[in-house]
Amino acid sequence: MSFKAFEPDDFLISADSITAGAWVNNTPTLTNFFTSSIQEGSTSGNYYLSIFQTGSNLEGAAVQFNIAFGDSAGSGSVLYDVGINGKSYTSTVFGQWQNIVLGDENNNFTFGGVTPVTQSFYAIAVERANYKGSIFPGTLDLRISGSNEIRLTDNSNDVSTIIYNEAGRVFQIVSGSAGSAITSTDSAPNAVAPGMTVSGSYGLFLPDVGAIILNAAALDLSAVDGGSVLGTLYDSDTANDNNNLLYNAISSSGNFTLNSQENITSDYVFVRARNSEFNYSENPSFISGSTGQVLYNSFINAPQTFLTTVGMYNDTNELVAVAKLSKPLLKDFTKEALIRVKLDF
Repeated sequence: MSFKAFEPDDFLISADSITAGAWVNNTPTLTNFFTSSIQEGSTSGNYYLSIFQTGSNLEGAAVQFNIAFGDSAGSGSVLYDVGINGKSYTSTVFGQWQNIVLGDENNNFTFGGVTPVTQSFYAIAVERANYKGSIFPGTLDLRISGSNEIRLTDNSNDVSTIIYNEAGRVFQIVSGSAGSAITSTDSAPNAVAPGMTVSGSYGLFLPDVGAIILNAAALDLSAVDGGSVLGTLYDSDTANDNNNLLYNAISSSGNFTLNSQENITSDYVFVRARNSEFNYSENPSFISGSTGQVLYNSFINAPQTFLTTVGMYNDTNELVAVAKLSKPLLKDFTKEALIRVKLDF
């Protein structure tokens, strides 16, 4: 075994971005949507609705995303206790996402510069196992079919400065495609900005936590105002099924596209074996155990070795990484070797 210290030029750091579909099997677009009656009837069904890409009882079925409805006043669901107003499943969902997105229970959601009086939203959470590091901005294509179909995307291609909050990067959800809002000439008559409505944007796109917050007030607007006429239900202490309301609007459109993104940092280590190095072996089979002499004259005059493994040690001679060559590499005084070791993390 021979050792050699690395030099500064032997190291190189590189970062690559890898994209893939955000749904099961790296699929970018969902066209079929299914729910599970078992999940919907369970305790979790009071809070959210799980969406599958195929029948939930079929082989290969997997949760793709979850839909939840949140309301600050607890409207749209039954109360935990009939004696305590405002405390319901929807108020819990609201508080959960308020903490994730805003980080403060006293802050209100603002969509495109507008803070709705009625603090209500639909939260779409992409199943974490399906995507890589984050959701890829500019790939959102979501169709909502209420009485009027609208096509939504994020505005990542339209902004020069990225806004951050407790959930990481924040983009507005607007009417448009491929990360850009529709032009002002194509906007709804009552829109106040390209791709937005009088109720502000259609929601918030949070790529770093794989979530979409949809502004219920904007979705409920009439077609002429840019809404889908979704018809969110706000009855107090009533089990309004707003989760299924949005599910039906998405499944009717038959299109939900998202890609994921992952940044992989790689360390490249260049192991150099020059012509005068690593030509002799310390294998005991080459040396006489009694005299300590080399057994083969050819190993003295024309030594040959075969490189098979690269071991990397720290300053205290502890083995920290091992790289195996695909096949033994012949080495002698007439040959030099350059082995590139890639470490991904």
